Amino acid sequence: MGVQIPPGLLECMIKKIRDYFRNVASELKKVTWARPRELFQTTLVVIMLSIIVSFFIMICDLIFSNVLRLILR
Repeated sequence: MGVQIPPGLLECMIKKIRDYFRNVASELKKVTWARPRELFQTTLVVIMLSIIVSFFIMICDLIFSNVLRLILR
């Protein structure tokens, strides 16, 4: 009574999964990984830009909230 799997379907699925992981491994060998110094430098750039953008948003928020406070008085 249960679910019947067509013949060859399981083998086909296993082959597709195996091929997928082989392709993933092959592509990962082609990747140029960042060196630790480059990774550190780009991380610093991201952190610094995040801080700058957060200050910009904070200043804009202060300006808009003060303008809105003046309008709603």
